[in-house]
Amino acid sequence: MADDIVIQTRNLTKIYRDFWGRKKVRALNSLSLDVRKGEVFGLLGPNGSGKTTTLKLLLGLLFPTEGDVTILGKPAVDVTKNERIGYLPEESYLYRFLNAEETLDFYGRLFNMPADVRRERSRKLIERVGLQHARRRQLKEYSKGMTRRIGLAQALINEPDLILLDEPTSGLDPIGSRDMKDLIVKLKDEGKTVVMCSHLLADVQDVCDRIAILDGGELKVLGKVSELLKDQGVTQMKTTQLSDAVIKEVESLLVRHGAQMLEVDHPTTNLEDLFVKTVRESAARPGQRYIPPSSGNNPAA
Repeated sequence: MADDIVIQTRNLTKIYRDFWGRKKVRALNSLSLDVRKGEVFGLLGPNGSGKTTTLKLLLGLLFPTEGDVTILGKPAVDVTKNERIGYLPEESYLYRFLNAEETLDFYGRLFNMPADVRRERSRKLIERVGLQHARRRQLKEYSKGMTRRIGLAQALINEPDLILLDEPTSGLDPIGSRDMKDLIVKLKDEGKTVVMCSHLLADVQDVCDRIAILDGGELKVLGKVSELLKDQGVTQMKTTQLSDAVIKEVESLLVRHGAQMLEVDHPTTNLEDLFVKTVRESAARPGQRYIPPSSGNNPAA
């Protein structure tokens, strides 16, 4: 396995059997892929496509029926590799009567960290996921979004080289979702490798370098996001503002060359960017509000 390959699977297959050993479900069928060091890799697919089964096989929580899987240079069944892995499951199984500091201290003890190291890492991680205000509240009082944040913090307590995230933005509001995505990008900038599963395709598009799409337990698409999303049948050009006369001249030129002008418009942002921008500007300028034009005033006051 090459030095820059963090995860390698070859013909990875998982068949679930019933009580009598009969084949019940082929959850994964001959999955072969590589995940490289320092990339954010997206694992996509509808429910039942094999995403969670793949993660459990990577962690060694399940044994493959056929095929091989190697992580960080070791077989997936070698539990010592897990010391270098952080895992955020789709449902965070945390102790409800502990607070954030106690939770991270508990997980730090599992990695045999000295007390001073546990305290320092816990403090930094609680700040990093934005839970300073609730660091001493019991987790039973946390919202789902707050639970996802502390779940991510526990996944990072051992400073892992590989982070596996199952639906990381589940339960988060748009601001929390943006913060989570920004954190994933920062982890990549720090040289970490991130593998994430998500049903929110916009989140995957925002942060992933490459994606794999599974369906029925089989790999259907694999490649760079930027290349997979390109529409090769359409050419797009961006210019500064053009007059109507110039636009008509360009359109006539295209027609002479056998092309057709499909659309002339101004670029747009997306709803998430607009929402985040609005909320952050509101915090920076309290009291500013929108006034409908019918009132005779400016749209914003």
